[in-house]
Amino acid sequence: MSDVPLFDPLVLRGIEFRNRIFVSPMCEYSARDGLPNEWHMVHLGSRAVGGAGLVLTEATAVSPAGRISPADTGLWSEAHVQAWRPIVQFVRDQGAVAGVQLAHAGRKASTRIPWEGSGEVPAAEGGWQTLAPSAVPFDASYPNPRALTVAELGEVERQWVAATRFALDAGFQVVELHMAHGYLMHQFLSPLSNRRDDAYGGSLENRMRFPLQVARAVRAAWPAELPLFARISATDWTDGGWDVEQSVVLGRSLREIGVDLVDCSSGGNVRHATIPVAPGYQVPFAERIRRDAGIATGAVGLITDAAQANAIVAGGRADAVIMARELLRDPYFPLHAAKQLGVEVGWPKQYLRAKR
Repeated sequence: MSDVPLFDPLVLRGIEFRNRIFVSPMCEYSARDGLPNEWHMVHLGSRAVGGAGLVLTEATAVSPAGRISPADTGLWSEAHVQAWRPIVQFVRDQGAVAGVQLAHAGRKASTRIPWEGSGEVPAAEGGWQTLAPSAVPFDASYPNPRALTVAELGEVERQWVAATRFALDAGFQVVELHMAHGYLMHQFLSPLSNRRDDAYGGSLENRMRFPLQVARAVRAAWPAELPLFARISATDWTDGGWDVEQSVVLGRSLREIGVDLVDCSSGGNVRHATIPVAPGYQVPFAERIRRDAGIATGAVGLITDAAQANAIVAGGRADAVIMARELLRDPYFPLHAAKQLGVEVGWPKQYLRAKR
């Protein structure tokens, strides 16, 4: 490891990431019928130009019903492959690895985009019936979900596998499974949202069953030389909910299946959880899961400057930092961070006049 490990390459399976600064999935609520467009090209492409090692898409639905809002991106048809392909190619042409976060929103689907309010989108305005482990809404203003049958779980699993194959066709090099933030797979994991009394509810083993089933099926469909990530919420921040102890068990199980990195976030499954937000407040989750589950991790949560990011990697607390808001403020943060830390990195030739 160098003196500035934030800029050391990271190798997972057959992919080398040029540095440890990864672009977190960030919903843009700007798609139509799940199809990405020019906005997504600029948003994702500019972070690749800015020097990130990995550029992850926003939560990209495996089915129309899996979208958070009607304006989310998706990957459930050949048309979606064609729309994603030039974006993915541009990201890769800039030297970044292109990754897609595959998701199903479950009971948090069919909701309004943030700048148009919150809560349920009614059927008359394009909303749809939501699905969940149990018929328990996220909040009074959210849709009432219908509990999935066992047969329907098989269909949702097949949708994830189909989306994985579409991702490969589009040229993505990393798939991340969204198991966090109160969306479908997190809903299965947490006893606060999973009230089932069959093989998919109750004990920790049963609550993990469906997420692990999906992870196993996706790993089998995804080429062995390409990495598979999973984003989890390490805690619900609520008594009686999902917590870091269970997350360690999940991390071990994911490692055994062939998941290569756990992206360690938190929260999202309880409307009014008390979360102690502060710089780096979620980094201890990445550190604990890395140590106790024996799997590579990514740290997230108010990581905003170069020295802070480098210290996380240098201290062995995580293998990468996965950044969101700071990269919205500054798409070229990796280039600026390299300069601050005294590391020589390549700049796009079109921008070389501004390097010094």
